Amino acid sequence: MRLPPLNALRAFESAAKYLSFSKAADELSVTPAAISHQIKALEEWLGFPLFRRMNRNVILTDEGQSYVVGIREGLFAINDATEKLMKQEVSGALTVSTLPSFAARWLLPRIGRFRELHPDIDVMISATDIITDFSKDPVDLVIRYGSGNYPGLHVEKLLTEDSLFPVCSPSLLEGKHPLNTPEDLVHHNLLHDDLRVDWETWLYAANVKGVDPRKGLSFNDSSMVLTAAITGQGVALGRSTLAADLLASGVLVKPFEQELKAGHAYFVVCPQDMVERPRIVAFRDWLMSEAATDPGRFMSTPDELSEI
Repeated sequence: MRLPPLNALRAFESAAKYLSFSKAADELSVTPAAISHQIKALEEWLGFPLFRRMNRNVILTDEGQSYVVGIREGLFAINDATEKLMKQEVSGALTVSTLPSFAARWLLPRIGRFRELHPDIDVMISATDIITDFSKDPVDLVIRYGSGNYPGLHVEKLLTEDSLFPVCSPSLLEGKHPLNTPEDLVHHNLLHDDLRVDWETWLYAANVKGVDPRKGLSFNDSSMVLTAAITGQGVALGRSTLAADLLASGVLVKPFEQELKAGHAYFVVCPQDMVERPRIVAFRDWLMSEAATDPGRFMSTPDELSEI
């Protein structure tokens, strides 16, 4: 396909519309000299003149009059196709992968606000602990919990580093063995996710003795651990991010002040070549605005935390 330069065609169409290089320059935000240069180059490329230059005016030649009709139709077709494509990019489906616990406790309670802002974007949430392979999996964006070191990908920190601390139902602050000090944990079930090392580390950092860090109930998801705590099944180690809303609502309480840095945070991750896609920009910007007001950001200060 043998085509002349697009900029020259745009300059020609505009000059033909106004029969003025100056007005065409104003429309395209360039100088009249640039318009003249583009049209001269186009005439040389075609091999015949498109305008007759008068003293202060220009008029189309017969060839120019015939040519501008097709060019104008072509430019309109390009504009329509581009607008249609951009509209598809802004609307449509967006697949987001994240951990089930984060989806249940943080993302789902907030996602309605995104839908209100962007009703044309259909969000598909894939709740899984399987790490996404962007080269194979049909996923647009991932919210990962980790160190943030993901080479070759675009990474932005969503939430500040988590802290860990015991949480429980308010009912456990009363009764036969009320939780007044960390040593009172000896009378209660400890609630665990898959790994039981967090309780062992927290008890060590809080200098608590006599409590078996491996006793109690174990679940394969952090959200289930918090649900068990809400129903009074025992005491969970809550992450500040996932427990903040539950603490604010009063369904969970924090019986002790001792906290522990988790060493990880939540990050928004996507391929480098997808960073500027309108749907991803819209969702990423919304995530950041939600994170800016997240109650988990204000629960602790660095001086209150112990290192793992």
